[in-house]
Amino acid sequence: MKIHEYQAKTILSKYGVAVPRGEMALTREEADAAARRLFSEGASGVVVKAQIHAGGRGKGGGVKVAKTLDEAKSWAGKILGMNLVTHQTGPEGKIVQRLLIEETLPIERELYLGIVVDRVTARPVFMASASGGMEIEEVAAKDPNAILKEQIDPAVGFQPFHARKLAFGLGLKPEHINEAVRFMTGLYKAFVETDASMCEINPFITTTDGRLFALDAKFAFDDNALFRHKDLKALRDINEEDPLEVEASKYSLNYIKLDGNIACMVNGAGLAMATMDIVKYAGGSPANFLDVGGGANAEQIRHAFEILLSDKNVKAILINIFGGILRVDTLANGVVEAARATNLKLPLVLRLEGTNVEQGREILKNSGLNFTVASDMKDAAEKVVAAARA
Repeated sequence: MKIHEYQAKTILSKYGVAVPRGEMALTREEADAAARRLFSEGASGVVVKAQIHAGGRGKGGGVKVAKTLDEAKSWAGKILGMNLVTHQTGPEGKIVQRLLIEETLPIERELYLGIVVDRVTARPVFMASASGGMEIEEVAAKDPNAILKEQIDPAVGFQPFHARKLAFGLGLKPEHINEAVRFMTGLYKAFVETDASMCEINPFITTTDGRLFALDAKFAFDDNALFRHKDLKALRDINEEDPLEVEASKYSLNYIKLDGNIACMVNGAGLAMATMDIVKYAGGSPANFLDVGGGANAEQIRHAFEILLSDKNVKAILINIFGGILRVDTLANGVVEAARATNLKLPLVLRLEGTNVEQGREILKNSGLNFTVASDMKDAAEKVVAAARA
C-alpha cells in the first residue's frame, strides 16, 4: 500500500525526522488559508505540491514555488483538479485531488536516502547518494558507484556506525554528522516499526543555515502486515488506485492490471508469474496478474471473472490452475457459473491439474459452454495467444 507525501512526512516527524512546515488542502480555499498561515509564520515562500501516488510530479507541472500569497493561490487553482501526467502515471495521468502547501527552505545540497528490502539477502538495505533530486534508477543506470549501500542485519539493527559511514560517504560537513545519525536512525526505525517495504527521502537536503530536512518522502507498506497497523490502513486512498484492483481487494484477490489483452487467472503467485512468462514466450501479452489463492471458492472465482471481463482490452482468457487446496472441481463449478452469469463471449482456455482434475474436466465438458482445455502450460499459452489474435 502506498500513501501520499504529506502522510509520509507526518509519520517521519513522529520518529524525529525533520520535515518542512506544511498543510494538506482539499480545496482552493484550504490551500489559500494554509499559505496565508505559513507566510504569517515567517515563510519566505511556499511550495504548492500535487499529491498523487506517482513520482516525477515536478517535471509534469505538479510542483510550483510561490513567493507571494497571490502566486500561491493562483498555482493552487491551476494544480488542483488537473490531470497530472508523469512517467509513472502513464499517458492517462492522475487527477490531482489533494495539495500539500509547504514552506520553502534555503537549500544548500540535495541528497538521497532510502531503505528497501533486499530479496536476495533477506535484509533491509539502507541506500544513500549525493545525487539527490533525481530518480534513483536513473542514478544507478548512469553511475552505480554513486549509490552507497549498507546491508542491515535485522537481529542487530541499524547502528550509529552505519549512519556515520553513510554520512561521511555523502560528504556531509562535520557539524552535520551527529544530526545525520539521528536523522537516519529515525528513518530506519520508522521503516521497521511500520512494516514498510520501501521508504525514500528524495531529496534529503542540507540548508544554508545548517539544518537537515526530508524535503520529499515516500512510503510503501507490506499489505500482509496491515492487520497490525489500523492507523496506517486508514491512510489508504482508493482514488489513487486502479478501480479493478480496488474491487479485487474486496474479495481477497491479488490483482494487478497490465497493458496486454490476455487475461490470466491462476492460483499461486509463482505459477502466476510463470504463466505470464509463458504467454509472453508464446507471443502474447498478459492483461493482468491475478492470483485467486489456494483456498478460493466458487464465489471468489465468479468475482475474479467479473473483474477480468471489466478490462475492455481483454480478447481471451487463460485459466491455469494446479488444484491443491483449491480443488479443480470447485474451480470448474465456479468457472461455469461465472461464464453463464456474465454471458461470456470471449474465448476461454483452461489448463487444469491436481486434486479432482477429472471431475473438473467432466463438469466443463457437460456445461455446454465453449471451453478449450489444454494439455499443458505450453499448449495453453499457444492456444490462448492464437485465440486472442483471432
